[in-house]
Amino acid sequence: MPTTPAPTAEFSSNGSSPSNGAEAAIMLELVDEKGRTIGTAEKLSAHLPPGRLHRAFSVFLFDASGRLLLQQRALGKYHSPGVWSNTCCGHPYPGEAPFAAAARRTAEELGASPSLLCEAGTVRYNLPDPESGLVEQEYNHLFVGLMQSELKPDPEEVGETAFVTAAELTELTGLDEGRPFSAWFMTVLDAARPAIRELTGPSAGW
Repeated sequence: MPTTPAPTAEFSSNGSSPSNGAEAAIMLELVDEKGRTIGTAEKLSAHLPPGRLHRAFSVFLFDASGRLLLQQRALGKYHSPGVWSNTCCGHPYPGEAPFAAAARRTAEELGASPSLLCEAGTVRYNLPDPESGLVEQEYNHLFVGLMQSELKPDPEEVGETAFVTAAELTELTGLDEGRPFSAWFMTVLDAARPAIRELTGPSAGW
């Protein structure tokens, strides 16, 4: 599995370039079914039903014991607030490499950079979110890695964080009540499992 050191973040936490003082609309890359860029769209408009297929990324980071770092999305987020999900997810800016976007956004949201970040394939899905009414039509680039630094989450993005074992996650996802998870979480987790198992080893149980 190829590995690459995580680059230094070059964007501010509000999603704009440091040189741009004005609040600009966040734009996403629209793609075709093979992941080729075909245009751009404003972030919210791309998620309105029926959704427009766009580029995204999902990150799964683990500690030295093979526990997965989960984040609870802040209550103030317009999409899927208050639910638990994978370590970090988001969208590259137009023209930004997915790997660079994943490393940048992880640092912005969690206040720490992964010590290792590896590409783990892609997955395409169409997932409506029943709570918000928005639709995830995404061509998602997956990344797995290690987090060894102390976390300093941005409260505007992250409500809580937790490291869980594979067994603990299975128990949580099987509960009728308890922590709800994002609509995309299990889809991206299942797609990333081969790379996760290679990273964490068989004893971690993923």
